[in-house]
Amino acid sequence: MSRSFECVAVVGLGLLGGSVALAAKRRGVAARVVGATRRQDVRERALREGAVDEIASLKDVARGAELVVLATPVYAMADTLRQLAPGLGEGAIVTDVGSVKSPLIETLPGLLPPGAVYVGSHPMAGSHERGMNHARADLFEGATCVVTEAQDARAVERVHEFWRGLGAVTVRREAMTHDVEVAWVSHVPHVLAFAFARALENAPAGAGAVAGSGFRDFTRIARSDAELWGDILTANRKALTAPLQRVGAALTELARAIEAADAEVLEQILASARETLSRTSPLPSGEHTACTETNTPSSTRGGDGTGDRSTDHE
Repeated sequence: MSRSFECVAVVGLGLLGGSVALAAKRRGVAARVVGATRRQDVRERALREGAVDEIASLKDVARGAELVVLATPVYAMADTLRQLAPGLGEGAIVTDVGSVKSPLIETLPGLLPPGAVYVGSHPMAGSHERGMNHARADLFEGATCVVTEAQDARAVERVHEFWRGLGAVTVRREAMTHDVEVAWVSHVPHVLAFAFARALENAPAGAGAVAGSGFRDFTRIARSDAELWGDILTANRKALTAPLQRVGAALTELARAIEAADAEVLEQILASARETLSRTSPLPSGEHTACTETNTPSSTRGGDGTGDRSTDHE
């Protein structure tokens, strides 16, 4: 693809920041990538793997950069931007990879010098792993990346261009719309996985030995970094209130039907859930739900006792 930027600065070289840097270099989106990170071992790895052309301090990393990507935790972005802002030139664009947008939209633009502009981003890609050692140049290929609206239409389009250059499919959202939507499709699933994993302390000692792929699929994201997700959930607490209440009510409804041994009501609830999921997030063309470790007694359900189950993908 044609080169979009002469110089891109990436601040924070963990999983996402390291992947941004690797992809920008290997896909030719930037002629030069400058990185900033606190840890010496990460600096050395980023240089060794060719993710960055040079490492700079926070006060120098933005000098000469057309685009600065903040890839620090959300709570650290304002302070990070304060430190690098004096180096931003006329026309420089600042974006980020934060999972919550409203607090950043409210804070970051006011920290910029005249002539610089902030456009929020959120690539819907990642892993429960963290660190530069897990960074991949192909992490964003086919992933959705949300880009927020801003007054500078040209800057917004350049940010779209950047993420498309890394292989992502971009969509536009207002900040609050983004936060509500990701509360449902990303943050609440993490909350449920964490809550279930915490409740496992009450499970029989031998339960883990009989866990299958369904258990692994559901609990994988509960292995995510606790500090990072504590930050995300706190930052998006307003948007999380309603979906958590709705999910709580749905769990209560299911529990009552199970306790009452009401198979007919249970089937209606589960069928409705499948239909809602299909409308909300259809499976890609050619992909089918998988049969998993589900065996229903034939005395109560009839037939061969097998069931279908769809797996969850980020």
